[in-house]
Amino acid sequence: MPAAIAYSTGRKPLFRLAREAFRPNKWLDDVDKEVEALPADGTPATLESIDIMRIMEAIPHRYPFLLIDRMVDIVLGQSAVGIKNVTVNEPHFQGHFPARPVMPGVLIIEAMAQTAATLVVLTLGPAFEGKLVYFMTIDGAKFRRPVGPGDQLRIHVEKERSRANVWKFKGIARVDGVSVAEATFSAMIMG
Repeated sequence: MPAAIAYSTGRKPLFRLAREAFRPNKWLDDVDKEVEALPADGTPATLESIDIMRIMEAIPHRYPFLLIDRMVDIVLGQSAVGIKNVTVNEPHFQGHFPARPVMPGVLIIEAMAQTAATLVVLTLGPAFEGKLVYFMTIDGAKFRRPVGPGDQLRIHVEKERSRANVWKFKGIARVDGVSVAEATFSAMIMG
Protein backbone atom coordinates (compact mmCIF):
# COMPACT_ATOMS: atom_id res chain seq x y z
CA MET A 1 0.00 0.00 0.00
CA PRO A 2 1.41 3.46 -0.85
CA ALA A 3 2.33 5.74 2.02
CA ALA A 4 2.87 9.45 2.39
CA ILE A 5 4.52 11.59 5.02
CA ALA A 6 3.14 15.11 5.32
CA TYR A 7 4.28 17.86 7.65
CA SER A 8 1.94 20.67 8.57
CA THR A 9 3.18 23.85 6.93
CA GLY A 10 -0.10 25.66 7.05
CA ARG A 11 -0.71 24.73 3.43
CA LYS A 12 -3.78 22.54 3.60
CA PRO A 13 -4.15 22.27 -0.20
CA LEU A 14 -0.73 20.56 -0.45
CA PHE A 15 -1.72 18.05 2.22
CA ARG A 16 -4.99 17.40 0.38
CA LEU A 17 -3.04 16.80 -2.83
CA ALA A 18 -0.81 14.24 -1.11
CA ARG A 19 -3.79 12.51 0.49
CA GLU A 20 -5.66 12.42 -2.85
CA ALA A 21 -2.63 10.95 -4.63
CA PHE A 22 -2.44 7.98 -2.28
CA ARG A 23 -6.10 6.99 -2.00
CA PRO A 24 -6.08 3.16 -1.97
CA ASN A 25 -6.90 1.52 -5.31
CA LYS A 26 -7.67 4.85 -7.02
CA TRP A 27 -4.90 4.25 -9.55
CA LEU A 28 -6.58 0.98 -10.58
CA ASP A 29 -9.70 2.95 -11.56
CA ASP A 30 -7.56 5.25 -13.72
CA VAL A 31 -5.81 2.31 -15.41
CA ASP A 32 -9.22 0.80 -16.22
CA LYS A 33 -10.31 4.10 -17.80
CA GLU A 34 -7.15 4.21 -19.93
CA VAL A 35 -7.73 0.65 -21.13
CA GLU A 36 -11.36 1.47 -22.00
CA ALA A 37 -10.09 4.34 -24.20
CA LEU A 38 -8.16 1.90 -26.41
CA PRO A 39 -9.73 0.39 -29.52
CA ALA A 40 -10.45 -3.36 -29.45
CA ASP A 41 -7.37 -4.17 -31.56
CA GLY A 42 -5.07 -2.57 -28.93
CA THR A 43 -3.84 0.32 -31.07
CA PRO A 44 -4.11 3.75 -29.46
CA ALA A 45 -7.17 5.81 -30.36
CA THR A 46 -6.40 8.96 -32.32
CA LEU A 47 -8.17 12.23 -33.01
CA GLU A 48 -7.28 14.39 -35.98
CA SER A 49 -7.92 17.69 -34.19
CA ILE A 50 -10.08 19.52 -31.66
CA ASP A 51 -11.04 23.19 -31.63
CA ILE A 52 -11.07 25.82 -28.91
CA MET A 53 -14.64 24.97 -27.87
CA ARG A 54 -13.69 21.36 -27.12
CA ILE A 55 -10.55 22.51 -25.28
CA MET A 56 -12.71 24.78 -23.09
CA GLU A 57 -14.94 21.80 -22.26
CA ALA A 58 -11.89 19.79 -21.22
CA ILE A 59 -9.96 22.28 -19.04
CA PRO A 60 -11.17 25.15 -16.83
CA HIS A 61 -8.79 27.82 -18.19
CA ARG A 62 -10.26 30.93 -19.85
CA TYR A 63 -9.01 34.16 -21.43
CA PRO A 64 -6.54 35.65 -20.77
CA PHE A 65 -4.97 32.46 -19.43
CA LEU A 66 -6.19 29.94 -22.01
CA LEU A 67 -2.99 29.49 -23.98
CA ILE A 68 -3.83 26.95 -26.67
CA ASP A 69 -6.15 27.54 -29.62
CA ARG A 70 -6.36 24.09 -31.17
CA MET A 71 -4.94 20.58 -30.83
CA VAL A 72 -3.91 18.20 -33.61
CA ASP A 73 -2.23 14.79 -33.99
CA ILE A 74 -3.82 13.48 -30.79
CA VAL A 75 -2.97 9.92 -29.73
CA LEU A 76 -5.05 9.26 -26.61
CA GLY A 77 -2.95 8.35 -23.60
CA GLN A 78 0.30 9.12 -25.43
CA SER A 79 0.86 12.43 -27.22
CA ALA A 80 -0.64 15.53 -28.82
CA VAL A 81 0.30 18.80 -30.49
CA GLY A 82 -1.18 22.04 -29.19
CA ILE A 83 -1.27 25.13 -31.39
CA LYS A 84 -1.00 28.67 -30.04
CA ASN A 85 -1.30 31.60 -32.43
CA VAL A 86 0.61 34.40 -30.74
CA THR A 87 -0.90 37.88 -31.27
CA VAL A 88 0.13 41.36 -30.17
CA ASN A 89 -3.28 41.77 -28.48
CA GLU A 90 -2.33 39.49 -25.58
CA PRO A 91 -2.12 41.34 -22.25
CA HIS A 92 1.38 40.17 -21.27
CA PHE A 93 2.88 42.08 -24.21
CA GLN A 94 1.89 45.41 -22.61
CA GLY A 95 4.73 45.02 -20.14
CA HIS A 96 6.93 42.24 -21.57
CA PHE A 97 8.31 44.25 -23.39
CA PRO A 98 6.52 47.19 -25.02
CA ALA A 99 9.32 48.04 -27.47
CA ARG A 100 10.09 44.38 -28.28
CA PRO A 101 7.19 42.06 -27.33
CA VAL A 102 8.40 38.66 -26.12
CA MET A 103 6.11 35.90 -24.85
CA PRO A 104 7.20 35.03 -21.29
CA GLY A 105 8.83 31.62 -21.08
CA VAL A 106 6.64 30.61 -18.15
CA LEU A 107 3.60 31.06 -20.39
CA ILE A 108 5.13 28.75 -22.98
CA ILE A 109 5.55 26.13 -20.23
CA GLU A 110 1.93 26.77 -19.16
CA ALA A 111 0.81 26.22 -22.78
CA MET A 112 2.63 22.86 -22.67
CA ALA A 113 0.81 21.99 -19.45
CA GLN A 114 -2.58 22.97 -20.91
CA THR A 115 -1.92 20.80 -23.95
CA ALA A 116 -1.01 17.89 -21.67
CA ALA A 117 -4.02 18.49 -19.38
CA THR A 118 -6.38 18.45 -22.36
CA LEU A 119 -4.81 15.20 -23.56
CA VAL A 120 -5.30 13.66 -20.10
CA VAL A 121 -8.98 14.68 -20.00
CA LEU A 122 -9.59 13.37 -23.52
CA THR A 123 -7.96 10.09 -22.47
CA LEU A 124 -9.82 9.68 -19.16
CA GLY A 125 -13.20 10.77 -20.49
CA PRO A 126 -16.05 13.17 -19.70
CA ALA A 127 -16.00 12.56 -15.93
CA PHE A 128 -12.74 14.55 -15.79
CA GLU A 129 -13.86 17.54 -17.89
CA GLY A 130 -13.26 20.86 -16.15
CA LYS A 131 -11.24 19.31 -13.31
CA LEU A 132 -8.34 21.27 -11.89
CA VAL A 133 -4.82 20.19 -12.81
CA TYR A 134 -1.91 21.25 -10.59
CA PHE A 135 1.78 21.38 -11.51
CA MET A 136 3.89 19.16 -9.28
CA THR A 137 7.31 19.47 -10.94
CA ILE A 138 8.97 21.32 -13.81
CA ASP A 139 12.41 19.99 -14.73
CA GLY A 140 14.99 20.83 -17.35
CA ALA A 141 13.20 23.90 -18.67
CA LYS A 142 15.18 25.48 -21.50
CA PHE A 143 14.33 28.57 -23.52
CA ARG A 144 16.16 28.67 -26.82
CA ARG A 145 14.84 31.72 -28.67
CA PRO A 146 12.21 34.45 -28.19
CA VAL A 147 8.59 34.02 -29.28
CA GLY A 148 6.64 37.09 -30.35
CA PRO A 149 3.53 38.34 -32.11
CA GLY A 150 2.89 36.61 -35.43
CA ASP A 151 4.54 33.35 -34.36
CA GLN A 152 2.63 30.08 -34.25
CA LEU A 153 3.71 27.82 -31.40
CA ARG A 154 3.40 24.10 -32.06
CA ILE A 155 3.61 22.42 -28.68
CA HIS A 156 4.34 18.68 -28.77
CA VAL A 157 3.73 16.82 -25.51
CA GLU A 158 4.45 13.15 -24.96
CA LYS A 159 3.55 11.12 -21.89
CA GLU A 160 6.55 9.62 -20.13
CA ARG A 161 4.47 7.84 -17.50
CA SER A 162 1.34 8.02 -15.38
CA ARG A 163 0.25 6.55 -12.11
CA ALA A 164 -3.10 7.21 -10.50
CA ASN A 165 -3.91 10.85 -11.16
CA VAL A 166 -0.27 11.95 -11.61
CA TRP A 167 1.03 12.26 -15.17
CA LYS A 168 4.55 13.11 -16.38
CA PHE A 169 5.19 14.65 -19.80
CA LYS A 170 8.03 15.86 -21.99
CA GLY A 171 7.13 19.02 -23.88
CA ILE A 172 8.82 20.78 -26.80
CA ALA A 173 7.56 24.04 -28.29
CA ARG A 174 8.55 24.96 -31.84
CA VAL A 175 8.09 27.92 -34.18
CA ASP A 176 8.55 27.16 -37.88
CA GLY A 177 10.03 23.78 -36.95
CA VAL A 178 12.72 25.31 -34.71
CA SER A 179 12.74 24.46 -30.99
CA VAL A 180 12.04 27.52 -28.82
CA ALA A 181 11.45 25.86 -25.42
CA GLU A 182 11.36 22.47 -23.76
CA ALA A 183 10.65 21.02 -20.34
CA THR A 184 9.71 17.86 -18.50
CA PHE A 185 6.86 18.31 -16.06
CA SER A 186 4.41 16.40 -13.93
CA ALA A 187 0.93 17.35 -12.86
CA MET A 188 -1.94 15.98 -10.84
CA ILE A 189 -5.53 16.00 -12.06
CA MET A 190 -8.05 16.28 -9.25
CA GLY A 191 -10.69 13.57 -9.52
